[in-house]
Amino acid sequence: MKRLLVIAHRAGNDLDTLRSALDHGADLVEADVHAYRGRLEIRHHKTLGPWWLWEWGELVRRRQVPEIRGLLTAAAGDPRLMLDLKGLHPRLAPRLADILPDTTTITVCTQHWWMLSAFRDRANVRLVLSAGSRRGLRRLRSRLRRQSTYGVCVHRRLLTPQIVTELRHGAEVVLTWPVDSADALADARRLGVDGVIGKTSSAAQSALEEDRGEAEHAHGEGR
Repeated sequence: MKRLLVIAHRAGNDLDTLRSALDHGADLVEADVHAYRGRLEIRHHKTLGPWWLWEWGELVRRRQVPEIRGLLTAAAGDPRLMLDLKGLHPRLAPRLADILPDTTTITVCTQHWWMLSAFRDRANVRLVLSAGSRRGLRRLRSRLRRQSTYGVCVHRRLLTPQIVTELRHGAEVVLTWPVDSADALADARRLGVDGVIGKTSSAAQSALEEDRGEAEHAHGEGR
């Protein structure tokens, strides 16, 4: 059984959960980045005027959410950040490209692939193209026939083992989401993906523990 990459979904949106996910061994910690009035905010919540954010009935004061510089400071040069670019603000990607350090590897993903051109000349930035719909997957398959990329991320309901194999011809890693339960984790392994993205820590922890168990078993047999 191959080792799965474990990506902690949205764990980077809060500085405390960021540190916890890194300390517990996540391979990547995802954070959502929005541009708003000159700020690059780390949040999944939607804008509700200049002072408030909301999601599923929850109200949050905008001043409570961290900005990108605070996230980078909290990560302290750890290369396991994955920044998911949200929205269609034309200055989001260029502003982020200006802020990101040149010395640390960082992963950037988005469903709006045109944004990734801002990082084209950044050797330390790994680009991941996301697809969450059948139309998006069709476009992704077509694009990978012409141009390879570091990674792709596709909603689990859209994948088959055959599609995963095809995607891997144009991408080094194939990721999927959501993987928030033991059944979803088993399905991801059946599909043959390289990594899983989940909000539920138990599923991610199960993947890590299974992989560690496999590694220890292999090490024991090699003695």
